[in-house]
Amino acid sequence: MVQVLVCGAAIVTLSMGIRHGFGLWLQPITMERGWTRETFAFALAIQNLAWGLAGPLAGMLADRFGAWRVLIGGGLLYALGLVTMAISTSGLGFTSSAGLLLGMAQSGTTYAVIYGVIARNVAPEKRVWAMGVAAAAGSFGQFLMVPVENWLIATWGWQSALFILGCAALAIVPLALGLKEIKAPAPTGHQQSVGAALREAFANPSFRLLTAGYFVCGFQVVFIGVHMPSYLKDHGLSPGVATVSLALIGLFNVIGTYVAGSLGQRLPKRHLLAAIYLLRTVVIAIFLLAPLTPWSVYIFSAVMGLLWPSTVPLTNAIVAQVFGVQYMSMLSGFVFLSHQVGSFLGVWLGGLLYDGTGSYTVVWWLAMALGIFAALINLRVREDPLVRAQPLPA
Repeated sequence: MVQVLVCGAAIVTLSMGIRHGFGLWLQPITMERGWTRETFAFALAIQNLAWGLAGPLAGMLADRFGAWRVLIGGGLLYALGLVTMAISTSGLGFTSSAGLLLGMAQSGTTYAVIYGVIARNVAPEKRVWAMGVAAAAGSFGQFLMVPVENWLIATWGWQSALFILGCAALAIVPLALGLKEIKAPAPTGHQQSVGAALREAFANPSFRLLTAGYFVCGFQVVFIGVHMPSYLKDHGLSPGVATVSLALIGLFNVIGTYVAGSLGQRLPKRHLLAAIYLLRTVVIAIFLLAPLTPWSVYIFSAVMGLLWPSTVPLTNAIVAQVFGVQYMSMLSGFVFLSHQVGSFLGVWLGGLLYDGTGSYTVVWWLAMALGIFAALINLRVREDPLVRAQPLPA
C-alpha cells in the first residue's frame, strides 16, 4: 500500500500541480500573441473536454493492461503538449497543443487511473482515506507549483517556463514504473463484461446523480482557477495577490481533501458532498458581496481551498463502493467526463461572457446556482453496494 500511495501521490502532484497554474499564462500569452481572452479560454476549455472524453478510454486501458503503461504514455504526451504549447503561434495551434494534447495527457496521469490502482490494492476500510491522501497530493502540487510557475515566468519568460515544465513532466515516467509490479487481486465470483458494467452503471440513478453533481464541481473550480488572476487584476490588485490566492487554494486543498477522505470513512458520503456544494455557494456569495481587498481574496481562497477537490475522493469512493473495483478506472472516467464538460463550460463561458459584457458577474452567479443544484441532487444518492445475481451453474 505504501508504494501505491507514494508513487500515485507523486504523479498526481506533478500532473495536477502543473495544470493548476495555467491561469498565470493567460495575460502574458494573449498580450504577446495579440489574442482575446476567449482564444486562451477556449483552448483550456478544449483541454478539459479532451481530458474528460479520453478519460473513460484511459481508464478502460488501465483496468485491462495496467495503469503503469497508461501513465507512461500520459507522461510523454504531457511533456510534448507543454513544449508545443510554447511554440504555437496561431489560435488553432494553441488549441491543438494546450487543448487536445494536454487534455489527453491529463486523462492518463490523474485521478481516474491512480484511483483504480488504489481501489484494487487498498483494503475497503481504508479506501476513502487513501483516495483522500492522493487527492491531497494533487492539492499540494498546486500549492507547490503555482509559486514555482510564477517565478519561472518572471525569471525566464513564459515560453522558457513551459519548456522547463515539459522536462518536469517527464518525471511521471519513472514514477509510473514504480506501479509496474502492483497487481490487482485475483478475480473472484462472477466477472462482468465491459458492456454489462456500463449498462448497469448508467441504469443506476445514483450513478447518474453523481455524474450530474460532478459537472458542477468542474464548472466551479476550473472557472475560478483559470479566471481568478485576471479577475483580480481587472479590479486593480497586483499579480502577486493572484499568485498567493492560487497557492492558498492549493495549501488548504491538502487539508480539505484529507479531512474529506477521513470523514468519508465514518459519515454518509452523499451528505458530505451536499454540504461541500452548498458551502461553496455561500462562500462565493460572501466573496462577491464583500469589499475586494487582498485579505478578502486570501480568506476566500483559504476557505474555498478547503472545499476545492474534496469532492474527488468522496465521489470516486461511492463509485467503488456501489459498483466494485473491477472497472473502477473506467467508471470513474465516465463520471469525470461530466466534470470536464462542466470545466469546459466554466472556463469557456468565463472568457466568452467577459469579452461580451466586460465582467465575470454572470458566470459567478451561474456557479452559485449550480452549487445549490448539486447539493440537492447529491442528497438522493444511495451508497449501498449493488447485489448482483450470480449466473446459474452449468
